[in-house]
Amino acid sequence: MSEPDPRPARLLVEYLPMLERTLQGEGVLDLACGSGRNGIFLVRHNIPVIFADINSAVLERISGRLADSACGTSYWQVDFERPGCRPLADKEFDAIMVFNYLHRPLIPAIRNSVRPGGLLLYETFTSRQATLGKPSNPDYLLQSGELHDLFKDWDILHYFEGTDSEPQRYYANLVARKPM
Repeated sequence: MSEPDPRPARLLVEYLPMLERTLQGEGVLDLACGSGRNGIFLVRHNIPVIFADINSAVLERISGRLADSACGTSYWQVDFERPGCRPLADKEFDAIMVFNYLHRPLIPAIRNSVRPGGLLLYETFTSRQATLGKPSNPDYLLQSGELHDLFKDWDILHYFEGTDSEPQRYYANLVARKPM
């Protein structure tokens, strides 16, 4: 298995200045952070990040990479898909970022956990990705226009749905501000 790409998502790099202006002390949740590449990018820009993932070994590796960082970084081992669990209840963040992850039952909680005026950065695969291989389970793939529709009542600052050649993939991404 190849190593994950260490570069942050282009969407995150492009919207970093806006994200920096949005911060009010609640931090950024890197939901289902995986290798942590996006959260690490933010930490290196002195933005406090809560790395959240089910995999404790991944969180330990990220912690080891950021051992000398002192910008309010924290680590949260959590199963966002456990039935009956409401891990985001009563939590609020300046921004939530989600990359390459989709669990539809969690969407209402994500909506509730971004503070008013806060940002959501979301990017994941669309159903056309199945033509290329993995992921191919429709439970983890967005339908055409679905991501936009889930946040159509927010201020959508950016929306894209299509293909990319580096790496080859079909995906949608969105940057949206929660109404005040």
